[in-house]
Amino acid sequence: MKNVILISLREHLKALKLSSMASGIETHLRQAKESGIGYDEFLLDLATTELQVRAENRLTRRIRDAKFPLLKPVETFDLNAVPDLDMRLFRDLCGCNYIKEHRNVIFLGGSGTGKTHMATALGIEACKANYRTRFISGYGLVNELLETRETRDLTRIMHRYSRYDLLILDELGYIPFSKEGSELLFQVLAERYERGSVMITTNLGFADWTQVFGDPIITATLLDRLTHRAYTINCPWDSYRLKQSIKEKK
Repeated sequence: MKNVILISLREHLKALKLSSMASGIETHLRQAKESGIGYDEFLLDLATTELQVRAENRLTRRIRDAKFPLLKPVETFDLNAVPDLDMRLFRDLCGCNYIKEHRNVIFLGGSGTGKTHMATALGIEACKANYRTRFISGYGLVNELLETRETRDLTRIMHRYSRYDLLILDELGYIPFSKEGSELLFQVLAERYERGSVMITTNLGFADWTQVFGDPIITATLLDRLTHRAYTINCPWDSYRLKQSIKEKK
């Protein structure tokens, strides 16, 4: 009789989409009997496990959907290698309040200075806070938009990029865009203005962004919107990768 009840209970839990409760019911029942806890504690333990598993699964989905090229959490970033970094600001950004406030973050600096690593780390923190996040290179996004411009998918793709809580554009400025590519990227970023956060890593100072977008009017308008209430983090230090290479050769 007990087995019949257990089977029915498991099926009911599955029907209610409480899969973790269903799979762990036998273990929790055994532990409850061994420890002699009451019904209320038993149900609390069971519900807590369900919530923990759901949170873990949600984080896994968020990180998978963000499409980070490499998983580089905050713990892996060598803060000693960037002594000029504003540590207080960086830690504040880890708290993700800038996303809640729809503010942008822009990393300016040369190659190898850790811009992508920091952006990835902050993106992972955003996923942990359950924010919809997407990581893509600036050139990759423009290519995706150009490839779909002749189809009905363009509107859908642009709408999708407007809905992320945090859009991370990596390596903006390494490759200049065509006129049409610049206009499409402008539309995406304009749609996100004060609706969602944008994080950008670039090797160019603001005065040189015309090299990327071509049109000075588009560049000026875009900069005006991106830098409005944005956090700008300058990375003037030497390339970390270059220093590592020199050290290894000695």
